[in-house]
Amino acid sequence: MARKSLEKPAYYVNREISWLAFNDRVLEEAEDERNPLLERVKFLAIAASNLDEFFEIQVAALLQRIEEGNNDAGPDGLTPRQVLQNISRETHASLDAQYRTWNKRLLPALAAGGIRILELDDLSDSQKKFVEQYCANEVDPLLTPVTVDPAHPFPRVINKALCVAFLLRRRRPRGSGTYIGVITVPRVLPRLVRLPASNGTDDYIFLADIVLAHAEKMYRGFEIVSAAAFRLTRNSNLYLQEEESRNLLETVHSELANRRKGDAVRLEIQADAAPEIVDRLRGTFELDDWQVFHTDGPVNLSRVMNIYEQTNRAEYKYKSYVPKELNLTGKSADLFEELRSHDVLLHHPFDSYDAVV
Repeated sequence: MARKSLEKPAYYVNREISWLAFNDRVLEEAEDERNPLLERVKFLAIAASNLDEFFEIQVAALLQRIEEGNNDAGPDGLTPRQVLQNISRETHASLDAQYRTWNKRLLPALAAGGIRILELDDLSDSQKKFVEQYCANEVDPLLTPVTVDPAHPFPRVINKALCVAFLLRRRRPRGSGTYIGVITVPRVLPRLVRLPASNGTDDYIFLADIVLAHAEKMYRGFEIVSAAAFRLTRNSNLYLQEEESRNLLETVHSELANRRKGDAVRLEIQADAAPEIVDRLRGTFELDDWQVFHTDGPVNLSRVMNIYEQTNRAEYKYKSYVPKELNLTGKSADLFEELRSHDVLLHHPFDSYDAVV
């Protein structure tokens, strides 16, 4: 029998493209109406979070290989640049699909089920009062508005932080030139704010909408020409030189700190952002056009997981499963005595893991 060669690229599937296909399968669960509504929201959040990690690790590593001049083809016959072209096409299509699922399927279904994602214009008087108090007590004290000019460089934007960019113009003396303003929202603030109940509904508003609406109070002396929420994903791969490291723990600690400030690999920004804001951000972070993703909705869909966590609607979730506890026979005083007489088979997650602990 002739021995087959395993060198043919047709025998192999590209790892990155295969992973994106897997994540699309996760998204299909969010689209499947047979799943409980809040579980579908959870699947969407998982798909969005997975895509974050894909850019932080796989795309970042691929970009680094290209930067180092490594153009060797993989087992599938594709060079790093060819893989990157495929990733560009697939990730843009994947993100578009996520936002279609959110806007066309989940938002209407949530509203019909009494779970509303509101904008400022939709709030009742009591909810508007709550938002004003929430801003005064919780939001405004934590925000630091920055205006970028020769004396104030662009602030350091940490990995995956919610930020808002502003196109500003001075009121007095009124000038024709524009400035970029940036507000970085601390992670201590929830990205989705739960509002007081109204007529038995569960109401939420995105924090980015609140910050955008109250920005004028923070940029006194400026006219806000345009504004847009954005989010930057950075290279979060770990590069450990174990041979050169005296203390691996310290090396890991140092590398984890560097994940917050690695090179930018993706910019997500609201779809209606002014072209001038997009161009300035893209230039600041040294990104190619394909690395800019325009989002038709919140810039961080993984945060919709908060809806699942904060909404107490059992009818919209899977029934909670209680695993079976291990019961000892009457002759055994403890588990070890039981094991001396016979083996015990535990089938997780159907059997509780408490017996192992």
